[in-house]
Amino acid sequence: MEREKLGSRLGFILLSAGCAIGCGNVWKFPYMCGQYGGGAFVLVYLFFLVIMGLPALTIEFSLGRASQKSPVKIYKELAPKGSKWQIHGYAAMIGNYVLMMFYTVVAGWMINYFVNTARGTYSGLSTDEVGAAFSNVCADPVQMVGYTVFVIIIGFLVCSIGLQKGLERITKYMMLILLAVMVLLAVHSFTLGGASEGLEFYLKPDFGRMKEVGVGNVIVGAMNQAFFTLSLGIGSMAIFGSYIDKKRSLLGESVSVIILDTFVALAAGLIIFPACFTYDIEAGAGPGLIFVTLPNVFNNMPLGGLWGTLFFVFMSFAALSTVFAVFENILACCMDQFGWSRKKACLINCIAMIILALPCALGFNLLSGFQPLGAGTGVLDLEDFIVSNILLPLGAMTYVLFATSKRGWGWKNLLAEANAGSGMKLQNWMRGYISYVLPVIIFVLFVVGIYNYFS
Repeated sequence: MEREKLGSRLGFILLSAGCAIGCGNVWKFPYMCGQYGGGAFVLVYLFFLVIMGLPALTIEFSLGRASQKSPVKIYKELAPKGSKWQIHGYAAMIGNYVLMMFYTVVAGWMINYFVNTARGTYSGLSTDEVGAAFSNVCADPVQMVGYTVFVIIIGFLVCSIGLQKGLERITKYMMLILLAVMVLLAVHSFTLGGASEGLEFYLKPDFGRMKEVGVGNVIVGAMNQAFFTLSLGIGSMAIFGSYIDKKRSLLGESVSVIILDTFVALAAGLIIFPACFTYDIEAGAGPGLIFVTLPNVFNNMPLGGLWGTLFFVFMSFAALSTVFAVFENILACCMDQFGWSRKKACLINCIAMIILALPCALGFNLLSGFQPLGAGTGVLDLEDFIVSNILLPLGAMTYVLFATSKRGWGWKNLLAEANAGSGMKLQNWMRGYISYVLPVIIFVLFVVGIYNYFS
């Protein structure tokens, strides 16, 4: 069966960026900026994005394009016979499932908030009442399961139409609308009374505040965010590499994807911080910033219902773009592994994903007594920990070692594949850094992440 291809370079960039752009950009990045010193954190984050994210992303794209296979079959195509690299192929496939077991629930929250904001559910509520509204959504198993199932069905419906006609076309429109809505919201934020203070807090490096939090904490936080924002390590990006031709070199394509991903993350802060300073809200409010703090902001804002609805359209699209991309990865793995048609893979995986997502959706209500990582934790925390702290860093390290090692694919093969086509090229002098230093940095990130989580 001939492998499907994307129809355009723009489709590839928007799809790859759509996979990277998710709740991590628009939810986690702003509150981490708030807690870790504003502009100082942004500078450190951008530094690690270039030295870690860029080479690792280029490697994933290269492995996908060279193998023309899904992550589960990459090593079978490229690894020396009899080697054990293939084990990671199965781990990557499992990682995509575990990621979607909780991410579909989070995407369901975003759509729930969009619907409720558009209906005016939060208008006129006090701060405590908005907080209670979020708790009530989590406590209602029917709502939690209903929105999750809706996300899963929509995701597989889009993917079932086909790579070009379904996933590429719909993600293109969705991403272009997302970017337009972001720009509109950011421009509106500049008109708010506290815009100048908010922008100064966000963009002006405050090394004094960085010292207060602890320079080490800021560095680790920035490393974490730079690495995880691109979803590297489970083949989420490799799959799109397998759908493109050799007209463009992959370092340049990786730069384009990272610029788009970073633009969305930075723009989210441009939207949020002027609003925080205008309405006297704690900028480092933590994870509740999106679900509790911002609905209060929109309540106080002229035409708040409209701006709130637009904001949660943007949040929903950011979450759905990741869901669609990772579902495509899961489908490609199943089609490669079992020889299923696209329609059959969609039907079986839709049913399987609904069942697999139930523990997380019910973990806030019927299964709330299950606290796997200590008091106050739930199923979502466990699944997030497995993906974010184990599968992503160890998977990315495996890809880097495989792509550069003589016992794997090898540096010469990587260089030839990454540099095929016009555009920016990997240079031979980068070999030492990418082969030896980058895996060590990723391993340190893994160890520190585990230590911080349990300490």
